[in-house]
Amino acid sequence: MVDHTHALSFGAAASDYDRFRPRYPEAAVRWALDGLSEARVVDLAAGTGILTRAVLALGHEVVPVEPDPGMRAQLAASTPGTTALAGSAEAMPLPDSAVDAVLVGTAYHWFDREPAHTEIARALRPGGTFAPIWNIRDASVDWVAEVGRIAHFGDKSTSQLFGERPDFGPAFDAVEKREFTHRTTLTPDELLGMVRTRSYWLTASTDDQRRVERDLTELLNTHPALTGRDTIELPYRTLVLRARRR
Repeated sequence: MVDHTHALSFGAAASDYDRFRPRYPEAAVRWALDGLSEARVVDLAAGTGILTRAVLALGHEVVPVEPDPGMRAQLAASTPGTTALAGSAEAMPLPDSAVDAVLVGTAYHWFDREPAHTEIARALRPGGTFAPIWNIRDASVDWVAEVGRIAHFGDKSTSQLFGERPDFGPAFDAVEKREFTHRTTLTPDELLGMVRTRSYWLTASTDDQRRVERDLTELLNTHPALTGRDTIELPYRTLVLRARRR
């Protein structure tokens, strides 16, 4: 069962979400939309428009769809000329076969999958592309793993999310997978700001929030890769799944 309390917690921190969350590497977005030119693309669960702006930069038309009004307002402020539609993965305000692609940026794990697959297939034209994308911190780096443990990130690999053979249901062809790497540069304060945009933090008690801040500050002040640094390079793995609508 999807925890909608966590899924809809981000609007309260929409401005910081847009400021601190990582962008998507261009190569990953290009691969997700491979073969499409000047396409009409839905950014589903668009949040503050981080992925929307990446798709716009490639020359496509974007229709953002987002259930949280706070996130929609921040998207409009951060992405001039673009207005997000109110809707969800399970109920998009779009006609049948209306778009060439549906992308999802670090949000597919919040969906009720079977109804979402049916709805996404309905909105896609035959042969259209569905591609969820995740930015996942590279926990093979010891201090990154420790940040995740302290802040309760709960990152999962695609194999953990879907098993070895991801499946979007009978309306879609076989799923292709690709992984990309990139890094973001943050100050220690910005790393703390990013943690404050996570669903665990936003729904935690004040005592738990203080514990996270205390433990992260201690890590920043004591880990040899972090102490005394003005900026920190945070490594990511960007995972993309892609399938065509039949």
